[in-house]
Amino acid sequence: MKVIADPNIAAVEEAFSDLGDVQLVPGREWTPFLVRHADVLLVRSVTRVDARLLQDSRVRFVGTATSGVDHIDRTYLSHRGIAFAAALGSNAQAVAEYVVSAVLVLAEARGLCLRETTAGVIGCGQVGSRVVRLFSTVGIRCVINDPPLADSTGDARYRPLDEALGADIVTLHVPLANQGPYPTQGLIGREALSRMKSDVILINTARGGIVNESALKRRLARQDHMATVIDCWEGEPHIDPELASRSTLSTPHIAGYSADAKLRATSMLHAAACELFAISGRWSASSPMGREITLVSQSPEDAQREAVLLAYDVRDDDRTLRACLSGARGALGRSFDALRANYRERREFSAHAVHVGPDRAPVCSALADLGFRIRSALTHD
Repeated sequence: MKVIADPNIAAVEEAFSDLGDVQLVPGREWTPFLVRHADVLLVRSVTRVDARLLQDSRVRFVGTATSGVDHIDRTYLSHRGIAFAAALGSNAQAVAEYVVSAVLVLAEARGLCLRETTAGVIGCGQVGSRVVRLFSTVGIRCVINDPPLADSTGDARYRPLDEALGADIVTLHVPLANQGPYPTQGLIGREALSRMKSDVILINTARGGIVNESALKRRLARQDHMATVIDCWEGEPHIDPELASRSTLSTPHIAGYSADAKLRATSMLHAAACELFAISGRWSASSPMGREITLVSQSPEDAQREAVLLAYDVRDDDRTLRACLSGARGALGRSFDALRANYRERREFSAHAVHVGPDRAPVCSALADLGFRIRSALTHD
C-alpha cells in the first residue's frame, strides 16, 4: 500500500508505516501525477483535495490532520467512494488556550477587570465550547452565538449575532462556508464591524475569509481603540503585511499547533485508516510531560495569568511573525510557511505541573479549573 503524506503531520511516517510505504511531500507541491498510484493521502489545510487532484488516481482513503475541512471536496470523495476522515476537535484545546493567552495579555495591557468583561463567542462547537469554559474559569461572562445550535436545540442561551458583536471581546470559532443555510464567508464585514465597541478586542482563530480584511483595515485606520488578534488570514501564506503590522497580535496560523494536538490528529487518522483497511496498527502516540512551573503569585486571578503565560505566551509567536514583515510579499509567504513548518514544541496546560505552596486551596482550584496539574505540599502525583 502506498501512502503519501504531508511531512508536517506529526509522527506521520512512524505511524503509517503500519500500512505500507510512506512518501513525504510538502503540502503545496502535490499534483495529480504525484498521487495517481497512491492508496492513502494524508494532508493539511494547505492541500486542496478535489477532482483535479484525484481524477486519475486509485486513492481509497483521504485523511486531513485538521478540524476544518473546507479544503476537501467531500461531495467528490463520496461520489468516488473514497473514505474520508478529519481530525475533528484534535486542536480545539490548543486554540482555546491560545485565545485565553491573548486575552490575558491584552487585559493586563488595558487594565481590564475580567469579572466585569463580556465576550461574544461566535460558534460554540469543539473550539468555541472550550473557549466558553476557559473564559468562565477566569471570570469572563460569555454571550454565545451559534445559529445552527440555536435552530436545532431552541436553547435560549444561544443569542443573536448583534448581541455577541456588542461584547467587550468578540472571538470567532466558526467553519468557513460560502453557501448553505449558515454562510460564514465575510461574516465580519463593514456592517458587523460597525456594531462593535470602539475598544473591542476582535480575535480570529477560525479561518481566513470569515473576516473581510479590507473592511477591517478601514476600521483600524480610524485610529480608535480596537485591538485585534489574528491567526488566520486571507490568501495564506501570502498574507497582507499592512494588516499584520496594524494588528495588535499577529501569528502565522499556529493557534492549534500544540504538540498534543498534532499527535492527537495523527492518532485519529491512524485509527480511521486501520479500521478501514482492517489492520491492527502497532503505533500509539506518546509524549513527555511538560514543564514544572513554580508560581510567585498569591491571588487566584494572578496565579491563573502567571501560569497561562508561563505555559504559553502568544507574544512569542507575534514577535516571530512580525520579524518577517519587512520583506517582499513572496518572501513573507515563504517565511509564513516556514514558521508553521518549524514551529517550536508547545504543550497544552494539562501537560504542565504547577507547584503551589501549602494552604492555598483557592489558587489550586483556580489552576486546576484551567487544566493544569497541581503539585502542592498537600498533593503529590
